[in-house]
Amino acid sequence: MQILVLDTIHGGKKIAEALAMRGHSVEMVDVYRGEDGISPGDAGMRDYDLVIAPVHLYPQYPLLTSVPSPVITHHQAVRWILGRQAPSPLVEITGARGKTTTAHALAHLMEGPGILHTSRGTTEYPSGKIHGQLGITPASLIEAASLARSCGGWLIAEISLGFTGAGNLGILTSMDTYRCAGGEKDALEEKLRSGNALTLMLTPPGTSQSGNRLPADRIAKVDGDVCRYAWGEISGEFKNPILENAAYRDPLTLAAAAACILGIDPARLSTFTPVAGRMVCSFRGKTAVVDDSNSGTCAATALQAIRYGRQLAGIRGPLTLVIGKEEGAICEGFPGETIVELVRSECPDRVILVGATYGPLISESLPGEIPLACCDTLAEGEALALENADPREGIVVLAVKTWR
Repeated sequence: MQILVLDTIHGGKKIAEALAMRGHSVEMVDVYRGEDGISPGDAGMRDYDLVIAPVHLYPQYPLLTSVPSPVITHHQAVRWILGRQAPSPLVEITGARGKTTTAHALAHLMEGPGILHTSRGTTEYPSGKIHGQLGITPASLIEAASLARSCGGWLIAEISLGFTGAGNLGILTSMDTYRCAGGEKDALEEKLRSGNALTLMLTPPGTSQSGNRLPADRIAKVDGDVCRYAWGEISGEFKNPILENAAYRDPLTLAAAAACILGIDPARLSTFTPVAGRMVCSFRGKTAVVDDSNSGTCAATALQAIRYGRQLAGIRGPLTLVIGKEEGAICEGFPGETIVELVRSECPDRVILVGATYGPLISESLPGEIPLACCDTLAEGEALALENADPREGIVVLAVKTWR
């Protein structure tokens, strides 16, 4: 086949290479930088049997409207590439937040060899060998699946903006959404649409059941720090104090439900501990540091982190809030308006804003009595917060959207 792959920097090059190895004639267009592959003008003058484009590409991108060929997404292309070579079981996880925690919780229960592929990196189980950070574009699943096949094991994988449909089970971790594809598409709608290719898709507790969608609380329900579950011949309960933390309640419920579906008793989730950057609390002297800086950080999780820190520390302040968005390819942003609303509602004693994209919006909108400092990275913000921490008991909340 003559195939055109659009967008080389979000996994398109890996897709093109995989298809070329299967004997297809493949050309690429770098739709964002114009550096790799052929030019859009050249592509527009050629004939193709198939065009492969990412979900997040603007629908009116000229080649999508001018090339008279069928178009499939990167997600669908990866399903085609994996074909019958997909490892089993393969659990695909997507959602605006909670992906990494859910993936780690489910991997905590898996037996035998396998691969855990998340935004934190790609890890081989049970050895703990790190295979680097492949990213979580749909194309990253190609290499992660190869690693799983090599070790003869399972694969649990985060995927951005939807499911490939190659998995035995899909988990949608959040019903939160945002606009993508130049504001023309709704991210949640795209994720749900891609989930139609799966046999079964677990959805967050409290959602409705329809088609192949199964709410996790039909299998597992949380009451305080206890989760009770029942599915087929598997039933029981486990107790874990982190279930009382809102950031962990849904991910552990989803992991418990997924384990039951896979025929695994989730009782060992009683020993699951917080994942780095996902609402982890530590103390630096008398200062409580709550770390909620990850790719899913948003105003809602930042609020949870602030309240969790105050509850855990048993104090009301002084509170230093390190908040914002590092530079990088994170599909959903962290709007300045939501940061301003959060600061106004929670009244931190000090704010350290991370990110160069906000301009004067936040500084001009915050109450004048709240000191504001700015920096470029999470590391700089954390260092500044701890360097100037109040010698008395205090709280530092790290709520920066970043790949981590």
